[in-house]
This record gives sequence, C-alpha cells and structure tokens, in this order.
Amino acid sequence: MRFGVIGAGVIGRLRAQTIIQHSQCQLVGVVDPDADAATRATKGSSAVAFETIEQLLDSQALDAVIVSSPLPAHDDAVLASLARETHVLCEKPLSNTVDGCRRMVDAAQTSGRTLATGFNHRFYPAIKFVKQVLDAGDIGAINHARAFAAHDGLHNFKADWQFRAPESGGGAMMDVGIHVTDLVRYLVGEIAEVYGVASEKVWQVPGSEDNAIAVFKTTTGIPVSYQATWTEWRGYKFYLDVYGDRGMVRGYYAPMSNLLVTRGQNGQLRKTRRVYPSIMVREKLRSWESTALASFEDELEQFLCMIDGSPANCADGVAGLRAIEIARAVQESTESGQVVTMPVGQGVA
Repeated sequence: MRFGVIGAGVIGRLRAQTIIQHSQCQLVGVVDPDADAATRATKGSSAVAFETIEQLLDSQALDAVIVSSPLPAHDDAVLASLARETHVLCEKPLSNTVDGCRRMVDAAQTSGRTLATGFNHRFYPAIKFVKQVLDAGDIGAINHARAFAAHDGLHNFKADWQFRAPESGGGAMMDVGIHVTDLVRYLVGEIAEVYGVASEKVWQVPGSEDNAIAVFKTTTGIPVSYQATWTEWRGYKFYLDVYGDRGMVRGYYAPMSNLLVTRGQNGQLRKTRRVYPSIMVREKLRSWESTALASFEDELEQFLCMIDGSPANCADGVAGLRAIEIARAVQESTESGQVVTMPVGQGVA
C-alpha cells in the first residue's frame, strides 16, 4: 500500500513512522507548508516532502492517505483525496461541522473508497480489555454506563484554532470528549436521544464549551451519563464505566488501568484490577507519544483490513459524523431545554 501523509506535526510524524515501520506499506510523500517538518517526517524512508496536497496527489499513484493537518484543513484534504479515488484515514474530529462530515461520507460512497476516522482510543489496552469483557458477556446484560473526559484548561493547546470556534468546531466535546463519545457508540450502542447542558462560564470562549454534561439513550434504551470538561483540576484523564446485571467494568487513562467487578456463584464479589507498568515506564521515558504510537500501529493494521473488506475495529466515516452530530445535539438541547432525537441514516459504524 502506497501512503501519503498530509500534515507533519507531532501526530503526522507519528503516523508517518507507523507507515515506514509496516512491512506491507510504503510512505511515498508527506505534505506540510513547513518544508523542514515534512522532511523530518520522511526520515527513514525514500518518501518525498511536499508543500501542497496537489503536489502529493500529482506525484504518483497513491493507494491511501492519512490526514493529520489542522482541523480547519480536513475538509479540503479529505475531499481532494477521495476525488482521486484514494482511501483516507482522517484524524478526529473528522470535520468542524456536521455538513463537512456528511460531504466526506457522501464523497467516500461516490468514490467507492474507504473513509476512516482516527479514533485511536479504541486501541488503548484498557479499552481493548473492556471490549473483551463485554463481548464475552462477563458482566451480563448492560443496564447503564458512565463516560468522562477531561483536562485542566486552555494552556494545553498550542494554537488558537484548537479551541476557538468556528475553527475548532466547538469546545470540550470536540476535543477530549469526542473520543469517549465514540467509545460509547463502539462499546455500548448507537445513541438515539440526547439531553444535556453545555456552558462557557470558565474560559468564556464564544462557541467553545468548557463543560458539557449530558444523558445519552441508546437505541436499546441504555442510559449513559456523559461529561466533557476543560476544568478538571486533576488534569488529563478519561474513563468509561459499563454496568451490567452481573458486574461492571472500567477502562481508564491516564494512567492506563482497568477494574472488573463480578459476582461469583457463591454471591461474593470478585474484583480484578489491571495495571500496565510497562506502559507507565515507557511513558515516563518517552512521553505519551509512545502510547499514541502503539495505538496508531494497531489502527493502521485495522485500516488496511477495512480497505481489504475484512472485519475491522477501525472507526469509519459514519463514526466521525455521528460524534459531531452528538456534540451538536448537546448544544441544541442546551438551547431548547428539550431532548434531541438523533438523525437516522447512512448506517452505523
């Protein structure tokens, strides 16, 4: 598979590294307005650095691209690549508008090419464990869930477009919250109704909520409490708790950990805790980038399966669209004070 990478920031560089290291992939080009950044991302390969998407797409036949450019540039990069019948894996959020996401999904269907969304948290070990537990039925029938994602404020952002609307598309729900929105759909089920309240009372950035608290209801009637916030004094973290009639399971980061509680045949509770000391040590030595890189490696493998038509856990374009629609539904519910029914169409991922 011949790949191009669009965007050579921290994430783009890591994405390029996964391609270079994959035995069935070839990195042929990296695009970034910063020529030095593009060149650094090609290190260890014969790939060429380009300054524009058109130069990359015109250079030679590509099978796929990974879009890691700033969010305001996603739409043009994805649509241009799909127009050339090239498969696309695009970082989250897929777009900063619902309409932008829909155009991408429609373009993928028209071109007959794969569109995937970079929800790499699906491949964190703690989340893999939660999925294994749920798939095995270890906690019984699910009756409710809790989702939480947070960090402690705007100092975490390197550029204004990352948090200022309309470029950012919104606030905490489009940032840390979007991953757990996807994980709820991935692990608990499709979301049918949304009721919530979003506010801008702390950082006071118009159009960018610093807190959002909501209740989701899945198509099977399972309630999920959800919070995305930029006001968590304890710093960055996310978790998903799923409760069943025979136990509960938690996936947590950071640090990476799990808790599984089940009731044995004798009626006694059994608690199983999983920690990941090798990940903790690795992050201490090589930062969070090492965990992101490992998840990108898994995601690339699953993206290749999607292209091949094989079963895959990679999020598709519809997953990216749904995450933005849900964030918009919380905002709509905030304005109306009413429950918002999610739109139906285009399938479930």
